[in-house]
Amino acid sequence: MNLVVDIQSSGDDSSPDEDDIRRWVAAALEGRRDDAEVSICLVDEGTMTGLNSRYRGKDGSTNVLSFPAELPPGIEHPLLGDIVLCPAVINREAREQHKSPEQHWSHMLVHGSLHLLGYNHIDAAEAEEMEALETDILAGLGHPCPYATEELAEVGR
Repeated sequence: MNLVVDIQSSGDDSSPDEDDIRRWVAAALEGRRDDAEVSICLVDEGTMTGLNSRYRGKDGSTNVLSFPAELPPGIEHPLLGDIVLCPAVINREAREQHKSPEQHWSHMLVHGSLHLLGYNHIDAAEAEEMEALETDILAGLGHPCPYATEELAEVGR
């Protein structure tokens, strides 16, 4: 797979290193996309709150948002889109859910990457498919099921 990941950070040192971020995105795309370009943007809670309100109509911050590329018809390009993550929210959720930061970060990057590929969790059948895929990918990375309890199943929704 030919993968280009551009990472932009607001300077928060509580996020994983770039090699881990690339590895987790690659795991999500493996076998699903041969060539891909993904932009990763790490933002503070204020910025994420604004994005969540503007694009999802929801109050407050969130852990991850994905913005698939909207290329004009007939244009072939490996650009998948943008994944925006909020380190403060992800690290807080990891503590609250008694997960290691690595477990939760890898889950959020896999989750965001799958959204860029068109997976969703709007209805129960889509959610079941996406969650099963996330669980398989994360198992391949050596992580337990992120949806071990009903409470955790609400992550990312």
